[in-house]
Amino acid sequence: MSTTHRPSTTPATPAARGARTAPAAAPANTIRAAAPANTAAAPAGRPVPALLLALLAAPLAAGANAPVLIVPDIAGSLGAPTGAVAQLLTAFGWAVAVATPLLAGLLRHRGTAALLRLSAALVLAGALIVVVSPWLPLTLVGRCAQAAGGAGFVAVAIGLAGTARRMGVVSAGFGVLGASGPLLGRALADGASWRLALALPVVALLAVPAVGRRAAEVRAASAPAPGRFDARGAALLTALVTALVLLATAPLAALGAALAAAVLLVLHVRRRPEGFVPVALLRKPVFVVSALLALTVSTSYFTVLLSVPRLLADRAGWDPAAVGTGQLLALLAGSALSWPLAAASARMSRAAVRTVLVATGAASALTAVLADSGPLLLAATAAGVFTATAANAVLSTHAVAAAPDAGRRPAAIGLFTLAYQLGGAFGPAAAGLLVLGA
Repeated sequence: MSTTHRPSTTPATPAARGARTAPAAAPANTIRAAAPANTAAAPAGRPVPALLLALLAAPLAAGANAPVLIVPDIAGSLGAPTGAVAQLLTAFGWAVAVATPLLAGLLRHRGTAALLRLSAALVLAGALIVVVSPWLPLTLVGRCAQAAGGAGFVAVAIGLAGTARRMGVVSAGFGVLGASGPLLGRALADGASWRLALALPVVALLAVPAVGRRAAEVRAASAPAPGRFDARGAALLTALVTALVLLATAPLAALGAALAAAVLLVLHVRRRPEGFVPVALLRKPVFVVSALLALTVSTSYFTVLLSVPRLLADRAGWDPAAVGTGQLLALLAGSALSWPLAAASARMSRAAVRTVLVATGAASALTAVLADSGPLLLAATAAGVFTATAANAVLSTHAVAAAPDAGRRPAAIGLFTLAYQLGGAFGPAAAGLLVLGA
């Protein structure tokens, strides 16, 4: 998830061979990989409550956006330029995008318990750093640690959700807290300190003990798989993701680095088809379509999100206070409305769900391009966040269900979520070219 100036969403984890599959006779409230087309393979055992998974994952979204309105406060306190302090947002998004597939590999090789422990340690260490750091570079390190730990929590949440209905609760929580993040950050900075605002992801630690206990009962999600970790594949994917995230700031250099990393990664995957990026997963049309659609919807949403405030001022003549209030209400409404679609998707075909997502996403983009009135522009934002949040909930279950076996489910989670997060990197760049730079 690049997460700059937006509610994250975020919203996964990698795999390889040799993992144990779920028992043939799953309980009635779980769904196996061969389940209906619009559901993911749920782990065997009593499911972890969806609200608990939302508490584990959603604070990442609030923490991602908390600095949006308090950058000048941070700059004054640290004695750093405002432009440099804005990197607190960019670095957070980069760390989420990079850490997601890496920690998915840990989920595949070490299991849920190990990933929960590492993620909790990263979030706690990052919070402590941002609370005491007197320098911007050290604060950036703390933010990256928090982002990486939060990405691990998201991976666990998606792995344990199992169904689109339950994943919809997690995604809606992401959208709501992401939309509220800037105001929460402003309130904490005014009432206490901007340092407390940057420590918001630590709230997720409240859910760790309960999730850990309940996850121990979930055999398919907790069992680590044997096999050597594909360090080269992980390094090449990390290089590719980093180059793609930097496309907006250094286009030529980043494009060259991305092409080189992509070529090397393709060659590596051909030599090691069961490694960090499993070929068997990439050959599944359902997975590829789900990931590409998530990337497209995410890019469109973040483009609209960052363009509409400027459009409200230029076309409708709204002042900054009205823009902020209107956009917040639109984001909250769109996030909340995404859950009914996620819940209803169990009774819909994949084609029907994709049609709804494409239609609402296209309507959001076209409205943003053509509309002149404030309410219509806010409707575009609401439709955009509705589409993106619902897509994250529903398409993630499609992607996981496409995994050939339990051992590749973490890879499906990680790579799908990476595709969604890249939309958060491409969207701001598109907004800058189409609107903000105009």
